Amino acid sequence: MKETLMDLKQRRSCRKYLPKQVAEEELNAILEAGTYAPTGRGAQSPVIVVVQKPELVAKLSRMNAEIMGTDTDPFYGAPCVLVVLADTQRPTYLYDGALVMGNLMNAAQAVGVDSCYIFRAKEMFASEEGQALLKEWGIPQHYEGIGNCILGYRAEGGVQEPAPRKEGYIIRV
Repeated sequence: MKETLMDLKQRRSCRKYLPKQVAEEELNAILEAGTYAPTGRGAQSPVIVVVQKPELVAKLSRMNAEIMGTDTDPFYGAPCVLVVLADTQRPTYLYDGALVMGNLMNAAQAVGVDSCYIFRAKEMFASEEGQALLKEWGIPQHYEGIGNCILGYRAEGGVQEPAPRKEGYIIRV
């Protein structure tokens, strides 16, 4: 239990990665943890798409950057992207997908892999290009992008020290 609490407190977003792919055993553990995230009525509406091919990671990065109006790499050189999508026909789809994202990042911390939640997946997969990817991947068009969980091993300077916790974060009534 103490290890779990330490992992939750020590996990930080990584914004600079080594060009080394995540080990298969670690990736499988992270993915399995993602599938155990709580979902409304246990429906398990989200899906996780594992992207490790450099050309596809680059394509997703470009799509995300275009939404931001930049040409920088919003995936910070991470070699692996876990795209989380969820079924919009479920009333809890957004929360279900967000919980999967949390499990993925916390599991990554537990197995020594760094991560970061990259937003704009909704816009990426609502685009014509994103819809074409969903079709290619066999995912129905009523699935919506929830987030991109980038994974890898941190390069020097990739993780910053945590900011102090804000005053009034917890309110007891």
